Amino acid sequence: MNLGDQPSLAGEPKQVRLDSEARRMHSGDATNKPNISVFFPVYNDEHTVERVTRKALDVLSQIASEYEVLIVDDGTPCRAGEIADALARENPRVRVIHHRKNLGYGAAVRTGLANARYEWVCFTDGDDEYDIYDLHKLIRLRDYYDLIITFRYTKMYTRFRVFVSWVYNVSLRFLFKTHYRDISTGLRLIRRELIDELHLEAASPFIGAEIAIKTMLKGFRVGEVGIQTFPREFGRGNSTSIRNIIATMKDMLAAHATIFSTDYELPKNRLPRKQTSSVRDPANPSEL
Repeated sequence: MNLGDQPSLAGEPKQVRLDSEARRMHSGDATNKPNISVFFPVYNDEHTVERVTRKALDVLSQIASEYEVLIVDDGTPCRAGEIADALARENPRVRVIHHRKNLGYGAAVRTGLANARYEWVCFTDGDDEYDIYDLHKLIRLRDYYDLIITFRYTKMYTRFRVFVSWVYNVSLRFLFKTHYRDISTGLRLIRRELIDELHLEAASPFIGAEIAIKTMLKGFRVGEVGIQTFPREFGRGNSTSIRNIIATMKDMLAAHATIFSTDYELPKNRLPRKQTSSVRDPANPSEL
């Protein structure tokens, strides 16, 4: 028997239970869908760029009012940029930005953030290790958080990569006094108006942690959602290469020096110490 066919109690009207999503649709609130930009960098992702693009378009058609997919070609030596251009010619909702040379994951993310058009911006990786369909989970929390990050409750990687990830997250929690479980997982949703306030600098994979840490210190709301991950099917990822590990450590230490300086994020009525030391008080003769 369906809930709608159940007899009502005496004197009470018949009621139908609806979950939150069905209630929105039932009340005619289907037009209250957000506008979303999805972007992802590609580097050696020629086998997955089309798949990720088509999946992004599909999920966005379900949950967004206006939407776009932005592909950032970070100087990839493979055909990913060429394939992305073909997808853009096929669908006007797809745009491509090309870096003339490889600038690094963080730089590609900053390019995507700077060029995203809509009120919510989701970004992921081009290798399909994170499933863009999980955007369904993230978008449910848009009324409660300004940044929604994800944590992997299973990690289908090599033992070395799992170990590096564990060390990295423990180090970040200690250095930056945060509580995030998996701060650099490659699927996030951020409110567009927040992006311009963050002053991001990392060119390495540290960019994910930098976004979360600076969002927290700005007083914006950060939420976490658990997701699954899936093994890379083609090629090898670069996140745990020696080059990326060194670059991440440099960016992490630079961010720590900036954030824990005496002049970071001062209240508006406080001048930086460098300026304060050069200001003399005319009411105090000893300073004249």
